[in-house]
Amino acid sequence: MRLILTALVFLAGLFDLLLAIGFLTGPEQAASGFGIAATGIGGISTIRADFSSFFGVAAFCMMWGAWRRNADLLLVPALLFGVSFVGRAINLAVTGAYPGWPVPMTIKAGHVILMLAAWRMLPHHKLADIAG
Repeated sequence: MRLILTALVFLAGLFDLLLAIGFLTGPEQAASGFGIAATGIGGISTIRADFSSFFGVAAFCMMWGAWRRNADLLLVPALLFGVSFVGRAINLAVTGAYPGWPVPMTIKAGHVILMLAAWRMLPHHKLADIAG
């Protein structure tokens, strides 16, 4: 089971890495897939920076954590996707549903569940073990 969870975390990280690269190299096209339209150079810069950092940091922590069998690194993407899920839930409560709303929420919830399951299953490393 540990090997399956590790592989799933790594694959999810690879998926998020591809998203990060897409936002970095083609922010307008990548953003349109998320229902976002940039207005001006500042908007494109924000999309390029914020979305590639969100997915890139999550991907790095997921892939490195899976590779090194370090469960503590998986808490970073769990928190990122968890906060994102809560934001979408608040938006759903405040503004109501929109077409396709369950898909991104399911993906975010799936990330959180996967990261927490892997976090419980994989070993935890002390700071001294990581540094040296």
